[in-house]
Amino acid sequence: MAKTMYALDLSKTMEEQAHPGHNRWHPDIPAAFSVDPGTSFRMDCKEWTDGQIGNNDSAEDVRRVNLSRVHVLSGPVYVNGAEPGDLLVVDILDIGAHQGYEWGFNGIFAKENGGSFLVDEFPEAQKSIWDFEGIYTTSRHVPGVKFAGLIHPGLIGVAPSMELLQKWNEREQKLIDTDPNRVPALANAPNPESVVLGTLSGAEFDRVAKEGARTVPPRENGGNCDIKNLSKGSRIFFPTFVEGAKLSVGDLHFSQGDGEITFCGGIEMSGWIELKVDIIKGGMEKYKIHENPVFQPGPVEPNYNDYLVFQGISVDDRNGQQTYLDANIAFRRACLNAIEYLKTLGYTGEQAYMLLSTAPVEGRINGIVDIPNACCTIAIPTKIFDKDIMPK
Repeated sequence: MAKTMYALDLSKTMEEQAHPGHNRWHPDIPAAFSVDPGTSFRMDCKEWTDGQIGNNDSAEDVRRVNLSRVHVLSGPVYVNGAEPGDLLVVDILDIGAHQGYEWGFNGIFAKENGGSFLVDEFPEAQKSIWDFEGIYTTSRHVPGVKFAGLIHPGLIGVAPSMELLQKWNEREQKLIDTDPNRVPALANAPNPESVVLGTLSGAEFDRVAKEGARTVPPRENGGNCDIKNLSKGSRIFFPTFVEGAKLSVGDLHFSQGDGEITFCGGIEMSGWIELKVDIIKGGMEKYKIHENPVFQPGPVEPNYNDYLVFQGISVDDRNGQQTYLDANIAFRRACLNAIEYLKTLGYTGEQAYMLLSTAPVEGRINGIVDIPNACCTIAIPTKIFDKDIMPK
């Protein structure tokens, strides 16, 4: 077992830890510890809301969750010798749940508090609790299903340079300015509310709190990509923008469907992760990986091979409008078609929606060339149900 280099008391908030993590991206957040290339180590991770969601049957905590606090990340890790222009190589060796914390949650966020992919159809908050038994999970809130999870970090990334951070903030503010009163918002601008910045204090804390980028979207540094196949045995090649790379990780999921469509989307959990780091000197230019990481999925996946597949095309069902090769609309239609079918099996729309976000469903862009309609699909493993779900 690799040495635990970052330990957390899961009963305490991130500020109360011996070494707090962080919930913003900024190059000046101090590293929690340093390692040499070739080193393996273990880190504890809190679930993304920092303990705001309880193991109960009420969705009130999801309805009122403070999104300015998310995501609480473990790190940063300073990798000795890493310099801008290098590639940071990160291997995920192992990942799991802590004893006594073998449960997780999924939530549909309320429209006025973040919303979700299908916010127009599901504007109200809802929650499901999932219990873990080895590699399997079940939920008292979505009965009749049991499936194997593939635990993975929803969020893993390196620190941006100051130049890159400013680029993020400027381009996202321009998007916000196109419709500043939209609910939910088009993007999340820097916000000093509920900021956690490691050991920073005083004037430096105030400055970084005002400048730091929210961790909600994926960006050039990796971040909140929510790739469900990025699990045990996976390797990631990160472009390096600052000295030491400053690697951070969090937002662990027990399982997730492609798209994480409910926003609080996979089965969110606290746990631990074992990583190994190395460096490819000058790798950004050598392999032309200048922006956005490259991922190699691991060999471990749930063994499901029988699916019921739902299609969607890029015609907006809300207004009947024909769009041009819009994969977002097509995937939305596929999800809604699947939900309507699951409702015929006795599930509510909310249960079906959360199932698509938690089970190991497969999302695909199948056609994005035949004008005017893109075609996307979502495939549901049939064997996760305790009954035959095929049409008869």
